[in-house]
Amino acid sequence: MSSSLINFSSKSYATFASSLLLMLLILNLNTPCNAKLSSTFYDQTCPKALGAIRTSIRQSISRERRMAASLIRLHFHDCFVQGCDASILLDESATPTSERSAGPNAGSVRGFEVVEAAKSAVEKVCPGVVSCADILAVAARDASVYVGGPSWKVKLGRRDSTSASRSLAESDLPSFASTLDQLISKFSKKGLNARDMVALSGSHTIGQAQCFTFRNRIYNNGSNIDASFASTRRRGCPATTSSGNSNLAPLDLVTPNSFDNNYFKNLIQKKGLLQSDQVLFNGGSTDSIVSEYSKNPSSFKSDFASAMIKMGDIKPLTGQKGIIRRICSALN
Repeated sequence: MSSSLINFSSKSYATFASSLLLMLLILNLNTPCNAKLSSTFYDQTCPKALGAIRTSIRQSISRERRMAASLIRLHFHDCFVQGCDASILLDESATPTSERSAGPNAGSVRGFEVVEAAKSAVEKVCPGVVSCADILAVAARDASVYVGGPSWKVKLGRRDSTSASRSLAESDLPSFASTLDQLISKFSKKGLNARDMVALSGSHTIGQAQCFTFRNRIYNNGSNIDASFASTRRRGCPATTSSGNSNLAPLDLVTPNSFDNNYFKNLIQKKGLLQSDQVLFNGGSTDSIVSEYSKNPSSFKSDFASAMIKMGDIKPLTGQKGIIRRICSALN
């Protein structure tokens, strides 16, 4: 009798345990990942990471100051496609489609070798720990600081994607010819409001643009461009599309190598180089924000830092999602 009871209890327990395990598994599958980004993410696993990145980025920008703008743009173009996952760093041989060849990126995004150098420096102090996505986010912050821009605490803990999307790069990234409504819409879809958009556009206070991106603007004789400014820009950008397409001009004519608020002062004077710049101050809803930033550089820098943090939160891969790439341009 007692033997029968013991046997029955064992079978019941086994059935109960199996059911409980199945329920926990189902709950786990339906519970979203709660892993969050944190500025202290690598404090224990790679405490020298941020210093190694900073040193590498400073060396690169000291050789070419324009690289600061390129690194900020690279981070922006990464986050707007699939989220901040370093997908833009994957080259043509790594995945079936590469974001590098998409219209908004082809022949214009740059700085890949700088991020790769920073990754190599970090791998020497703690191999296989720090993601390329995090290095790109930190590089953008360090680039801003190097040229006089604001600093901010970069939230870390992103992992790298195993895929890239040329089609999303084509559809989600704003264009140099975008209207104000198009810009507001594209940023809104990423969780960024109009003020974030204007602040982030302020990164055009540094860097340069290629002739083909502003040719139509300087030759169309529109009412929203200063005549003398257009005339000056025509000298380095021929009207014919068969030549000079890659000729460069600074986005900020006044202080092209310093992160300041002159970009917004230029817009008020109708001296925005790109159409997507000037639409921010052209009788629309963002005129007041541009005016504020033109008068208050500290307000601009504070909002820029906040917007960069917010942008860095766009759909990061965390926890067990994604991988830590050993080389940023390739899959492990």
